[in-house]
Amino acid sequence: MTEQNFEPMRRAMVASQLRTTGVSDPGVIAAMGAVPRERFVPADRAALAYAEAPLPLGNGRQLGTPMVLGRMLTEARPEPGDKALVIGAATGYSAAVLARLVASVVAVEEDTDLLGAARVALADAGVQLVEAPLVEGHAAGAPYDIILIDGAVEFIPDALVSQLADGGRLVASILDEGVSRIAIGRRGGGSFAMTAVADAASATLPGFQKPRGFSF
Repeated sequence: MTEQNFEPMRRAMVASQLRTTGVSDPGVIAAMGAVPRERFVPADRAALAYAEAPLPLGNGRQLGTPMVLGRMLTEARPEPGDKALVIGAATGYSAAVLARLVASVVAVEEDTDLLGAARVALADAGVQLVEAPLVEGHAAGAPYDIILIDGAVEFIPDALVSQLADGGRLVASILDEGVSRIAIGRRGGGSFAMTAVADAASATLPGFQKPRGFSF
């Protein structure tokens, strides 16, 4: 498929998957309309890059739907001067979009196959890729104004909250009893709290199982 084939798909994604589902930030819409999502999926699945369903990437991981990423970024309210951290970079799509909206992006991935694909896809995106356990983040680059956890998790580790700047925002899909909900949290004055904003089907990230006795 040529670039000319994909351009109408991107325009359709913006019109039918973003603008109609609460993705209202003009910057987010422009960034997602500019990043070629087909570069971030396996070549044999490129024709499905703009589908309204999670896309398998291998090793049990998936690329989430455009709507979920669009809603999460809209809730995060990225600013041009922000420093951002992406947890669960996978092949790099969310990091590439976010890099168009903020000053710098660090993207963490623990799967070596996905990391290799991300290095190729993000070669000219200005994103710093880090190989590390997702639950640990990247403390060496903290503090961050935005932390995007790109997938569904059962809880938010303290290690990630501690990497937020004062006033920083963390956005993720929280998985509770089989239902995932996009939630936004803000750190301020030594406290951190999250608020669910919308139900959204998201692929589960490894390593974020809720500890016994934990209550979100």
